[in-house]
Amino acid sequence: MIVTSAVRHAAAGSAALLFVLPVPAAVASPAPTAPSVSSVSSVVSFAPSVTSASLLSPGLPASAVGEPAPPARRSVDPARLDRRGVQVQPLAGAPRLPSASALSWVVADATTGEVLAARDAHRRLPPASTLKTLFALTALPHHDPSEQHTVADSELTGIGAGSSLVGIKEGYTYKVSDLWNGVFLSSGNDAVHVLAAMNGGWDAMARKMQEKARSLGADDTHVVSPDGYDAPGQVSSAYDLAVFGRAGLQDPVFTRYCSTRYADFPAGSWSYGIANTNRLLTGENGVERYPGLIGIKNGYTSNAGNTLVSAAKRGDRTLVVSVMNPQEGGGYAVYEEARSLLDWGFEAAGRVRPVGSLLPERTEAEPDARAVAAARDGRDGAAAAARAEAAGAGPAGKARPGDSPAKGTPAKGASAGGAPDRSAPASGSPVRGAAAAGSSGPDGPAQGAPVGEAPGTAALGKDASAAAPPGASAGLPLGLIGAACAAALGLWGWRRRAGAGDSAQE
Repeated sequence: MIVTSAVRHAAAGSAALLFVLPVPAAVASPAPTAPSVSSVSSVVSFAPSVTSASLLSPGLPASAVGEPAPPARRSVDPARLDRRGVQVQPLAGAPRLPSASALSWVVADATTGEVLAARDAHRRLPPASTLKTLFALTALPHHDPSEQHTVADSELTGIGAGSSLVGIKEGYTYKVSDLWNGVFLSSGNDAVHVLAAMNGGWDAMARKMQEKARSLGADDTHVVSPDGYDAPGQVSSAYDLAVFGRAGLQDPVFTRYCSTRYADFPAGSWSYGIANTNRLLTGENGVERYPGLIGIKNGYTSNAGNTLVSAAKRGDRTLVVSVMNPQEGGGYAVYEEARSLLDWGFEAAGRVRPVGSLLPERTEAEPDARAVAAARDGRDGAAAAARAEAAGAGPAGKARPGDSPAKGTPAKGASAGGAPDRSAPASGSPVRGAAAAGSSGPDGPAQGAPVGEAPGTAALGKDASAAAPPGASAGLPLGLIGAACAAALGLWGWRRRAGAGDSAQE
């Protein structure tokens, strides 16, 4: 009877504590270890929480919640694209690659950046006017399309002999959108010269284009003449041109210009029509239009031969194809070879393993910038908390006279936003100095209660359970349950001894 009563006391005490101190929702999961900064690159590859970052594409504002995240980059061997010859990894049912005479070509998925097949992808060749894609990526963001500019005579000097021109005249005033139509449709080197003058000059533009190429991971490109005119040392590659084309498709302004077939170009009080020289887009000169073609840019010089970077959309799939200098079939072979590679790419969807990626390669020495920022914020928050402790203040700025570390040297705490300090030890050290948000580190004093507070007080305040970080230690409620059971058993023992004493007196 007495034992049953003691059990009832223990159960009642445990139920009361569980009611007052609810277990955090994530208590079943172990407390996360704190990775070091050197391992940040492996941390960022973890799958994000379904309730947070998985609904957002990197870099998108919070208002974009609900949009699908971009497809994850699959693990590929970038060294395959450094090999000579055709690179492709067909699976069962994959279509056969078409024959192409171009010295270099690439077929890639414009959404994921996966390279489906390539030939001598990094072979450095003269790009001709396809280099204007890099010029547009560099200069487009700096001027509004409606901005007007009056052309000076000096801006039209230095144009190479035999250059393609749209017909710009000095003293005439043009809208920026007219100049870009001249670049994309007529491949006008005169329009490039004017726009370069508006962006710091010819040499400055070449330097900016070089920097832009490197930022995109395009390491084969060397810019000498921003319009793509043949110049000693000026080279690019089918890989880099595909990178530029894919980057351009992410800008709706770029996409609008490169997909425009016809436009009116002003000439003072009148205007004349200009047509896009990309025959796959317009279907002229006996070249059949390609269904779903977005466009991008073609080029030709006597040194470079014919070059082309094109993109097309079919269903929910967009491909980008670059072709450099076909060796057979005449002047329009570049379009037919691009057509056959696009057809193959759409048919091969899901039937080949990627042989590379157009995305910049991330190395251990270059971790994700957001993870580095989080680590830096964690260290800054921990340093501020440590300074507050040295001044005799608790996590919330309260004085804690006589408080001393539980064991060893206390680890750094969480940052102001509640993010764990990346430089904190993985486990085993008591965590002190939690930030003003009220979160405490794992395995802290009093089995998870913030330093300076009595056990259980953190959960009694308003919204205290929301302040507990995910993965908080289960030691707090379980320890108190154990204490309640011990107290109940102690009470039972006391009552038993008291009952025995009463019997003796009787």
